[in-house]
Amino acid sequence: MATLKALKIRIGSVSSSEKITGAMKMISSAKVHKSEQALRRLTPYQRQIRSIMAHILATDTEFNSVLIQSRDVKRICVVVYGTDDGLCGAYNINIFKHLLVELNSLRERYGSDVEIELLPVGRKLHKPCQHLQNARLKVSIPEGVDSKMEGRAVDAFTHRLREGFTDGSYDLVEVVHMQYFSMSRQRPKVEQLFPVTEEAIQGPMSERKMEQDNKLYIFEPDANTIFNEVLPMFVLSTMQEVTIQNQASEQAARVMAMQSANDNAKKLLDELQLEYNKLRQQSITTELLDIIGGQVKR
Repeated sequence: MATLKALKIRIGSVSSSEKITGAMKMISSAKVHKSEQALRRLTPYQRQIRSIMAHILATDTEFNSVLIQSRDVKRICVVVYGTDDGLCGAYNINIFKHLLVELNSLRERYGSDVEIELLPVGRKLHKPCQHLQNARLKVSIPEGVDSKMEGRAVDAFTHRLREGFTDGSYDLVEVVHMQYFSMSRQRPKVEQLFPVTEEAIQGPMSERKMEQDNKLYIFEPDANTIFNEVLPMFVLSTMQEVTIQNQASEQAARVMAMQSANDNAKKLLDELQLEYNKLRQQSITTELLDIIGGQVKR
């Protein structure tokens, strides 16, 4: 009977776990859809900025923005996006592995003496990144920044990175994050934030819809001034997209992790229920045999 009681307790515990993982899966699914909606709202804004800047770049004007100026790379800032919460499978492990690959790639391109400052976003990456710290790699935890930040926090963080590039603290700024494609598909990606490249402004080839006909534009006050006003907006929209994609990818990974946990709980529950039924049947059979044996003796 003690075994039956223990099994009953385990069945109740697994059943509760199944309900909890199911609820967490539903919550994460709702958060993924919310992030997808935010990405859809951001896309037209980005396309419009890219269109404006592409038309400006098509002119014969010379641009002198500090944000597009390349220089000898001696100091690099790498922002890596992780999570603040767990229960999302191997999400942070995959990002950290990609970060290691990118750090090795940077040293191959710019030399082993290049100085790198690593800015981990998300508590789950703080400790692993700190283990990488050495004479040529500094790890700094950015204040007021986390994986759940929105709006003004993203704006302030982007402004700090831009100031670091413009004042010469960094010669190159990159962002390592998870790119969101669908609920079951996310891939690590490296985004060069500064200096801003022409390829980044124009976007992927699949999204380039430059008009082929020649159009005349009148820029007021002038093309270079407009370019310098729009460029920071483009950088900010890029960081907003990176942040939202990271949030969507995190929740999608959590959905898959909760689905896997839910399936395992159901499988374990079925096995425990079968074992419980067998023991219960065995106990009933033993009791019946004892009763029958007592009647025969009489």
